[in-house]
Amino acid sequence: MVTLKQLAKELNVSISTVSKALNNSEEIGEETVRRVKELAELYNYKPNKVALSLKQNKTKTIGVIIPDILNHFLAKVLFGIEREAAKYGYNIITCISNESLDKEKESMQFLANGSVDGFILSLAEETQMKNEVEHFKKTMAQGLPIVMFDRVAHDVMCDKVIVDDFEAIYNATKNLQAKKRKNIAFISSIDGLSVGKLRERGYNKAILEQQTAKPLVLKIKKKDDNQKKIYGFLKKNPGIDAVVAADSSSGVIAINAAINLGLKVPKDISVIGFSSKADSNLTFPRLTTIRQHAKEIGANAAQLLINRLQSKVLEEDVKTIIVKTSIVKCKSTV
Repeated sequence: MVTLKQLAKELNVSISTVSKALNNSEEIGEETVRRVKELAELYNYKPNKVALSLKQNKTKTIGVIIPDILNHFLAKVLFGIEREAAKYGYNIITCISNESLDKEKESMQFLANGSVDGFILSLAEETQMKNEVEHFKKTMAQGLPIVMFDRVAHDVMCDKVIVDDFEAIYNATKNLQAKKRKNIAFISSIDGLSVGKLRERGYNKAILEQQTAKPLVLKIKKKDDNQKKIYGFLKKNPGIDAVVAADSSSGVIAINAAINLGLKVPKDISVIGFSSKADSNLTFPRLTTIRQHAKEIGANAAQLLINRLQSKVLEEDVKTIIVKTSIVKCKSTV
């Protein structure tokens, strides 16, 4: 591998001159810059990133930890993070916690050992269930900033990017009430997560404000068969004329279950799901969705972290960005 020293020797200039020329320093004349770049291109010179990071005490790399790589929403957030980070010359290293607290801790410990400048992450389900946050605080105490998105720990003083979970389901339920739906049910398979609890509260508020109906809530556990639970719930409550789903799969399954019970969607029952366009395309009729704008979430998270890295301020002026959701109406609602 060709080094700066070799380039400098062949050109009969100093190593610092070569370095400055490659970085387009105004201190170096145009002719010297041209000669240096031509020789570097001839020898296919590549800077030693490890040596550079040691010298600058920066890796220009962001550690990203997500709980589930198969989750379409999280995959799109990851896309948004990578695209925004690349604009500023940052690479990303991604680890998957698989909803495990121990795996999340291991990933942070591994990457915090000089591999990354900071973290962007969404909490594992087990982390939220046990409400354990010390590993985040220890990482930040090392001088590594953290930005959390979607699933966040409110006890950790760091930048966060969230969506209006409470307001999104509240508005969706109100929207169905405005369409004269009387018995609106709420279905969730994410009750253990902070976002799931916020969405249920939004539903309950809308129902209680109406005063003419009672909450109809189905909470699905990990060990449950989602299809059987939702089918049985709708069969047991034949008066349900609308469903608001807190997660991506429940809305899709609710439409299929309703059709299997002989109901017409949306004439007999309307369905809204907290989901993406890709999930909407899986149903017939197409599911009306609450869109989270995942790429925007990722871009905001990357921007917050890069701003933090460039300012070197770890705890002051902590920000929370709330990305507004939107309802994309399709054929599953009137």
